[in-house]
Amino acid sequence: MDSGGDVRRIPNLALLKTFESAARLESFTLAALELHVTQSAVSHQIRKLEQYFGRALFIRQNRRVELTAEGRRLLESLSRIFDVIETACAEVALAPHTQVLALHCSPSLASKWLSPRLPEFMQAHPDIIIRLTSGAEPVDLTRARELDLAISYGAVRERAGIVSTPLGTEHIAPMCSPRLIKPGLPIQHLLSRLVLIDSQLSPVTWADWFYSNGIELSASPRPSYDRASLAISAAVDGLGVILESTRLAKLEIENGELVELGKDTFLPCYREIHFVSYRANESQIQKIEKFRNWLMVKLAD
Repeated sequence: MDSGGDVRRIPNLALLKTFESAARLESFTLAALELHVTQSAVSHQIRKLEQYFGRALFIRQNRRVELTAEGRRLLESLSRIFDVIETACAEVALAPHTQVLALHCSPSLASKWLSPRLPEFMQAHPDIIIRLTSGAEPVDLTRARELDLAISYGAVRERAGIVSTPLGTEHIAPMCSPRLIKPGLPIQHLLSRLVLIDSQLSPVTWADWFYSNGIELSASPRPSYDRASLAISAAVDGLGVILESTRLAKLEIENGELVELGKDTFLPCYREIHFVSYRANESQIQKIEKFRNWLMVKLAD
């Protein structure tokens, strides 16, 4: 039977490993030392790889090498692939009872809320190793089989066989550095004088918020950030006012770096903006169930 269609069409892995080392170190000599081979062996393997692709991957100079555009693209992809291979090999070496929980989380929740609390989970469940990745775009768990759970921001994509649960309602409020507060100035006048900062992915916009409070929104241009965490940092630095989740800014509020404007003046705004998703047929897997239960308890704190 002809099985040629099942064979992966990739060059010899040893050639790719040699290329990755030489490209990362920008030196055939250093790659030879790292791989415990001769420099001529490295040069020979690089030439074979370049023959395979039919194009140069390096620009040879006197004592150093520089990647071509094709070489840079290959290095970027191979670096990610070798990281995954290294992680997979490390996981095989774990103790037999140890489980790896692969979790994908939106960047701001990961950095501002989840990561500071993960040591508590890991201490309570030493047999579960967290492998955390992050990204703004929602992931599709029907395709991303390497992931166990995903926490998304803004909205979820409905998929058959995927359970998505909101992580409670969050208070969306205007916040700024206390340095910007002017004692005695009415809060609405203060708000009209301060720079408004856009958080691009937030489901509640300044236009929504001003309309619900019956206030006219100025047409002045506004600085904009594509991550809630960046907008929060800008507000802490005194750039202006953000309209964001107080859950994400919890630490800054507790530290006195941010204050909520008009608590008793403006209409409260609540939204479900974070969701945890998992495959329905894996809901009873112990590591997934333990993490979901812990997550809900921490959200209630």
